[in-house]
Amino acid sequence: MPRQRRPRDADDALPASEDRHFVTALARGLEVLGCFRRGEALLGNQEIAARTGLPKSTVSRLTHTLTELGFLHHAPAVGRYRLGMAVLSLGSAMLGGLDIRRIARPLLQTLATETHSIVALGSRDRMGMVYLELARGDAAVAVNLEAGSRISLTNSAMGRAWLAAATPADRAALIPQARDPAKLEATIGRALAEQAEFGCCCSFGDWQPDVNAIAMGFQPGGGLPPMVVNCGAPSFLVSPEYLLQEARPRLRAVVQKLEHCMDLAMTA
Repeated sequence: MPRQRRPRDADDALPASEDRHFVTALARGLEVLGCFRRGEALLGNQEIAARTGLPKSTVSRLTHTLTELGFLHHAPAVGRYRLGMAVLSLGSAMLGGLDIRRIARPLLQTLATETHSIVALGSRDRMGMVYLELARGDAAVAVNLEAGSRISLTNSAMGRAWLAAATPADRAALIPQARDPAKLEATIGRALAEQAEFGCCCSFGDWQPDVNAIAMGFQPGGGLPPMVVNCGAPSFLVSPEYLLQEARPRLRAVVQKLEHCMDLAMTA
């Protein structure tokens, strides 16, 4: 019987690979690091084994190695691990290399202020979306999100906008990785239909019952993957009609400005 894994998120799964260049030991180590979720500071080997589906003896060797390399820190008083400083260094290096965050920051804040919403720049990580930059309007304080937050690829406007902006080849490559390939195929169909009808993708109570959002994807160039800007807030603040009629033109202007600025940065 094959081992059953519990993925990090509802839609997450590690891709199976028969590629002879694929290093399984490295993938398992990264899978251990991926077990740590927002709001969880400490995990033990048993919890990591349950989340990855790996034998506890394998997990013990992996956590020992990652601790020696600084990617985990062992807390002997409780016999558990937290993410180490080496992870922070990698994350800081990655984010520091994204000039688009610096370019996007004032644009996102202006849109958030104008629409009294949360506005974010994000991109895909496996079967989820990660916020790279985020701005809040003065009234949008009820949604607990920040840069680094991770949301669903299939149930969010941001995720569907990424699917609409991705190449057909990128979308096709995701389907075998999904926990429910049929659901992902249906989501792709919906994303493309919404993009064709509205020029954006929508989530009116899909991601969370009391949150409405719209999102637009774009290709930033410069070797970067597709990215998305979304605009949303609790439903008592923004209705679907408001988002589509008032916020959507402003969102489109932000995306177009980002594309233009990135074009200029690439040719400078």
